[in-house]
Amino acid sequence: MKLFEYQAKTLFERYGIPTVHSEVVEGADEAKWAARRLGGKVAVKAQVLVGGRGKAGGIRFARSPEEARKAAQDILSMKIKSIPVTKVLIMKAVEIKKEYYMSLTLDRSLKRIVLIASAEGGVDIEELAAHSPSKIHLLQIDPQRGIEEKKLKDFLKDILEREVEKQALKGVTGMYRLFMEKDCSLVEINPLAHLSTGELVALDAKVIIDENALYRNKDLEDLKNREEYSEEELEAKQYGLSFVSLDGTIGCIVNGAGLAMATMDLIKLFGGVPANFLDVGGSSSPEKVIHAFDILRRNKNIRAVLINIFGGITRCDDIAQGILAANKKMNLGFPLVIRLIGTNEQEGRRLLQDAGISAFEDLVSAVKEVVKYSDPEGQ
Repeated sequence: MKLFEYQAKTLFERYGIPTVHSEVVEGADEAKWAARRLGGKVAVKAQVLVGGRGKAGGIRFARSPEEARKAAQDILSMKIKSIPVTKVLIMKAVEIKKEYYMSLTLDRSLKRIVLIASAEGGVDIEELAAHSPSKIHLLQIDPQRGIEEKKLKDFLKDILEREVEKQALKGVTGMYRLFMEKDCSLVEINPLAHLSTGELVALDAKVIIDENALYRNKDLEDLKNREEYSEEELEAKQYGLSFVSLDGTIGCIVNGAGLAMATMDLIKLFGGVPANFLDVGGSSSPEKVIHAFDILRRNKNIRAVLINIFGGITRCDDIAQGILAANKKMNLGFPLVIRLIGTNEQEGRRLLQDAGISAFEDLVSAVKEVVKYSDPEGQ
């Protein structure tokens, strides 16, 4: 679950990570009055859940409340990566002496949380890592031990100016507490700014929270943002389906997240492009299959759908009944390629065969078949 910058900064303040005074607004006139309250000179920042807003013109600087009003008006009329901007953050202008980069994230290969830091902030960290990897510094953090103060001090002194080391130590400790207590996968400050006043503050804030852990942090439920999800993804949640929209032409209905990922890998291997990730779960009723088809048929890019069921808890005859019910109830508008194996597979195949529909046993053969349908030249 991604947070807007203003939401992330609210969490930062709770954990003792200093930020700059700011106000979030939804209108140009509100922006003008907010700028006046903040001293006149401000930054006007689009609040969207995608990167690249600066390059897209979504961050502007204003020298007066009237300029802030005009900047907000322009930004609120924009779309950034097809997402309309509905809110802007008005942030008090500050004089920056030096910018740094600081983040905490998970390194799954190391099975560690890592602190990533650089003496060059305010830049695209991926580009910096690609072109100047020596400027990126990493500190592994053992989750059993947490942050060890001596190691952190030694790490920071090679990156930061001496006069801000103490502030950085406190800030990183706050970042780590936030990361652990709120089940984050990313806590990022870019830039972390050393101001002319001597303060070390977060000028930007990015936080991503593990949505699966929200039951432990009920206070974060209200921070969910609809723009992070497509309408289909929101609808799928209501029916107990795990669904993610993608850009391809082959629809996927699979039981089990791991099998769904493997299925998409195979589709890519044989030259196709998946249109979605869709896991119907471990105990699928025919109704869930109908809902899955109802969501997929609205995607006009889909040319064919692969149904891959490996029956364990899931029963193949339940899936077959769902396929037949969906086929009868709605005009699907695309060919189906079905692979059924596992619990009640014989019954499932019999139900489909009686309706004139065949099903594969071998997954590779099924994938090759659906890729043919997805290629207009191959039909």
